[in-house]
Amino acid sequence: MGRDALTEIWFDLTRERMPGLAEARSWPVRFDHCFQRILLDNAVGAKWNEEIPAPAYRHAPDEVLERATRLGEAVIAGEADLAELNANSLAWRGKL
Repeated sequence: MGRDALTEIWFDLTRERMPGLAEARSWPVRFDHCFQRILLDNAVGAKWNEEIPAPAYRHAPDEVLERATRLGEAVIAGEADLAELNANSLAWRGKL
């Protein structure tokens, strides 16, 4: 998959699909930047912006963006727990 297609999928997932499901699924976050933070942090295993320069969609290696996108798809499919992923992200950021 090319980078443009990957970026388009990433933005559709985090700007449209996940925010559109947030209220109905009682997710702990609602905004696109929150979904992006959670997915990228978990894809990197740390606070993403300590590993990748901003903006992440432009600078993240394809493998990281693909991993983050797969995590988002797993959340939508009910195969990953967004609350748990958010807790990981907050812990890496010293906010838990």
